[in-house]
Amino acid sequence: MHSILLLLSWDFILLSPHSLLDTKMKLFVKNIESSINEMMLEMLFKQFGTVTSTKIIYDKITWESKGFGFVEFEKKEDAEKAMEKLNGLSVKGKKLSVVEAEERKK
Repeated sequence: MHSILLLLSWDFILLSPHSLLDTKMKLFVKNIESSINEMMLEMLFKQFGTVTSTKIIYDKITWESKGFGFVEFEKKEDAEKAMEKLNGLSVKGKKLSVVEAEERKK
């Protein structure tokens, strides 16, 4: 693949092809009420745009929800709208916390 060279205010910026295509954004959602499943979580978030994946984290032994999960959007702008509108929203008696997910350190 080729890189693209942009001229902005006489400064050269080298962009990789991946940076132009990488518009996805993953959100970290916590304080999810235990009766909410992945389908319900997706329905809540998809009103803001195309959701590419939804994952609630469950205990490996009891299979009970740990109360947090991830929602990935196709477009960063849609994820930002969802974060703005849903962070602090009370869902089934619990206030959601919605922030941009950070890459896990290895």
